[in-house]
Amino acid sequence: MELLKNPVLISVALLLILSVIRLNVVFSLIIAAMVGGIAAGMNGPDIMAAFSSGLKGGANIAFNYAMLGAFSIAISRSGVTELLARELFRFIGREVTPKQLFRFKYLLLLILTLAAVSSQNVIPIHIAFIPILIPPLLPVFERLKLDRRMVACILTFGLITPYMVLPAGFGRIYLNEILIGGLNGNGLKVTSAMAPKAMLIPALGMVAGLLIAIFFSYRKPREYNVEKTLQKIDEPVEIKPRKVIAGFIAIAVGLAGQLWLDSLVIASLLGILVFVLARVISLQDTQDVFTRGVYMMGGIGIIMIAAAGFASVMKATGSVESLVKLVSGGIGDQRGLAVFLMLLIGLIITMGIGSSFSTVPLIAAIYTPLCIKLGISPLATIAIVGVAGALGDAGSPVSESVLGPTAGLNADGQHDHIYDSTLPTFIHFNIPLLIAGWIAGMVL
Repeated sequence: MELLKNPVLISVALLLILSVIRLNVVFSLIIAAMVGGIAAGMNGPDIMAAFSSGLKGGANIAFNYAMLGAFSIAISRSGVTELLARELFRFIGREVTPKQLFRFKYLLLLILTLAAVSSQNVIPIHIAFIPILIPPLLPVFERLKLDRRMVACILTFGLITPYMVLPAGFGRIYLNEILIGGLNGNGLKVTSAMAPKAMLIPALGMVAGLLIAIFFSYRKPREYNVEKTLQKIDEPVEIKPRKVIAGFIAIAVGLAGQLWLDSLVIASLLGILVFVLARVISLQDTQDVFTRGVYMMGGIGIIMIAAAGFASVMKATGSVESLVKLVSGGIGDQRGLAVFLMLLIGLIITMGIGSSFSTVPLIAAIYTPLCIKLGISPLATIAIVGVAGALGDAGSPVSESVLGPTAGLNADGQHDHIYDSTLPTFIHFNIPLLIAGWIAGMVL
C-alpha cells in the first residue's frame, strides 16, 4: 500500500491516463504535477515554485527547436527536399514490378533507420533531421501505403538504441560519462570498455521490437488522405539549380556549426543566413520562415518546458529516492525479483521525467550498492542500471525520442502523438527491453 501511495507513481500513472484519454500533454503534465505535489504534502505555492524553477531548464530546449523549425522551413524553400521527394516519386511512378516495389519500400525503411542511427553518433544531431527529412516524404509514404506507426518505431529505435550500446556521439555521453561515471562514483569499479558488452543483450531486445513492428504489427498497408497531405505540407517549390546548391551548402554549414560550436541555435542561424545571402529567401521572408518554424516545432518545445517543470516537482517531493528505497528494501536476496523491480522502477521514473540521461544519476546511487549486496557482477550491474535508465525513453509522451517522430509524421495532421507514436513505441520497445534487460541482469 505504501508503494501505491508514492507521489511519483501516482503522478506518472495520472499523466499516462490523461494522455491516453486525449487530454493535451501539457495540460496533463500540469495536472499530474499538482496531484503529485499534493500527494507528497506540498502546498500550492511550493508546487508552483518548483514547477516554475524547472521551466527555466526547458526554455533553452524550446528555443533550439524553434530555430531548428525555421531552418527546416528555409531548407524546404530551396527545393532540396522537393527534389528528393520528386526523384522518389519518379521511381514509383515508373512501370515497376511488385518485387521492385517491395525492394524499394524496404530500402527506404533501411535508409530511414540508418539516418536515425547516424543522428546519434556519426553525425550527432539527434532529432534535428526529422523535420527536414520526413514531411516531404509523406506523399511517398502514402504512395507506398506505409503505416506511419512503423516509421515512428523506426525513428525512435534509431534515436535510442545507438546511445545504449555504441560509445560514440550521444552514446559516449550516456555510456562513458553518465552510466560508468555514476557507477564508479557509487563504489563499483568498472571501465568504459565494459559498457558496450554489458548493453549488447538489451540492444538486441530493441532490435527484436523493431523487427516485430516492421514485419508483423504494421506490415499491412494503411491509407491516408493524400489531398490533406498535399494541402498541409509546404506548397510545391520550383526546383532551380542555384537554390538547390544553396540548400546543400546551408545544410553543410548548419551541420558544421553544430558539430564545432555545439549550438543548434547558431547552426540554424548560420544556415538561414546562407539562404539569405544566396537570395533563396529575402530579409522580409525571414519573418514568415521563423513563424512557420515555431508552428512546426514549437509544440515540442512547449511540451519539453512543461516536462522540465513536472520533473522539478517530482524531485522536490523527494519521492523518487523513496520509491527506489521502498522497492529495494523489500527485495531480500531474490535476485530475479530484484532485477525486475529495479528495471520497472527505472521505467516509471523515465516515463515521467522523459529523459534517460536524467534518470541514471537518480537511481545509480541506490542500485549500485544493492547490486553489490546481492552479489550481482559488474557487467550485470551496468546492464541493469543502463536499461533502467533507457526504459521509458520510448513510449513516454514527453520524451524527445517520441516527440521528434511525431513532429515530422504529423506535418499534415494525420498522425496522433499518443496513439500513433507513444503507444506503438511503448509496446514494441519497452516490453522487449524489459525482458532483455532482465536476461542480461541474470546471465552476465
